[in-house]
This record gives sequence, C-alpha cells and structure tokens, in this order.
Amino acid sequence: MKQVVVRVDEAASILKLLGDKTRLTIMALLDKRDCCVCELVELFQMSQPAISQHLRKLKDAGLVTETRKAQWIFYSVNKKHELYAFIQDILAHIPSQEEKIKELETKGTRISCE
Repeated sequence: MKQVVVRVDEAASILKLLGDKTRLTIMALLDKRDCCVCELVELFQMSQPAISQHLRKLKDAGLVTETRKAQWIFYSVNKKHELYAFIQDILAHIPSQEEKIKELETKGTRISCE
C-alpha cells in the first residue's frame, strides 16, 4: 500500500475534525454506507440540528458529500478527497460501526427515507 504524505497543517485539521467522537463515528458509518440525517439522529439519539451541525463541519472540509433523493439528503464519505487514504488509515484503527445499523434493523427502528 502506498504511503500517503500529509502536510502537518492538513493532518492537524483532519485530526481536529475527527477528534470529536460523534464526527469520527459518523465518518466510520458513512465510509461503509450512505445515511440520511434521520438515520443518524436515531443512531446517536441526538437532535437533528446537532447532527446537521456535525455533517456541515465534515462537508465544509470536503470529507463528506451529499446526494439528494426526492426530499431526502443522503451523506457519504468523499472517497475522491485528496486525503481519503489518510482518513481510511485512521478509520482502520477503530471498531466497525456496522453493528449500529444492525441494531436499528433488529429494533425495527431503521428508517427508510426512499
């Protein structure tokens, strides 16, 4: 695997963003699947404005993208970001977040926004 060299200021900016537990978890989730805000609200048991604020910070940094499907907006990791390999390295060191989605499905609280 090719070693990614990241400028110190860029690394500091990414690490500051991902230093927040909620944003780090959101990135781990979105790296595996697209999510709607309403799903993230249910997963984190946080208000919609709070989740939207986290997503706005990630989007402003170019780390996530949004896709509109009817009235719903789905978020995903921007895999074309120049520092995506660096972000993947970070995410590789935390537990998978797939269980959170499965937990919603098991409880019957997974929301379908389509």
